[in-house]
Amino acid sequence: MATPARTPAAAGNILEVRNLTKRFAGLVAVNDVTFDLRRGEILGLIGPNGAGKTTLVGMINGTIEPTSGDIVFDGHSVLGVPAYRRAHMGIGRTFQVMKPFPGLTVLENAAVGARFGAAGGIKDMRRAQDRARECLEFVGLGRRIDQRADALGGPDRKRLELAKALSMKPTLLLLDEVMAGLNHVEIEEVIEDIRKVRDQGISILVIEHVMKAITSLSDRVFVLHHGEKILEGPTEEVLRDPRVVEAYLGKKRTKS
Repeated sequence: MATPARTPAAAGNILEVRNLTKRFAGLVAVNDVTFDLRRGEILGLIGPNGAGKTTLVGMINGTIEPTSGDIVFDGHSVLGVPAYRRAHMGIGRTFQVMKPFPGLTVLENAAVGARFGAAGGIKDMRRAQDRARECLEFVGLGRRIDQRADALGGPDRKRLELAKALSMKPTLLLLDEVMAGLNHVEIEEVIEDIRKVRDQGISILVIEHVMKAITSLSDRVFVLHHGEKILEGPTEEVLRDPRVVEAYLGKKRTKS
């Protein structure tokens, strides 16, 4: 996939989350969370397991309905807008639990993203597959396009998740632990891929436990703990904060 020259980010926010809350029966998974994601920015989201990170992403892309609050994407509230329409609007995501379409090839899996992505997707299958090939080459799966997707190992399934999301031509990309299970070399490769994605003008919210990725990629970071935002700010400043060290980093230093 060609990488155009970096241009200054457009003014304003592509995403505004306001007082977002999600309750599951008696459990408050996300509680009154507010944050902005600027155009052309990589925003890191960290927190211990069970902090509500994936639930928050699910509410943004429409797979989970919030209990209260608002989500404004590109100037428009998307409350009540189903996930497939949010994909048409330009919101793409990867999933922490990888579930490729069984029985389909790697190319066919990625082409699904192209068929159902931004602006209603690419209707012509040949054009959709051309887009999918570009994205698979970009993530390093170009030689495996004819292999069954459910035969891929864990690291390559992660790459396929990213390729499917990129095939949708998103303007906002939500990445949920795309580096989990990768070795150091593979992590470096994915970090470089994500930088190239941002350089194409795509704004990114990235959930990661791999601190090297967070420190290398994030312009800013915010931290969830027990479903609440405890801190937000410049990456190095946030990661040095005693509250963050106590709640999270002290348990994760082996991941850095």
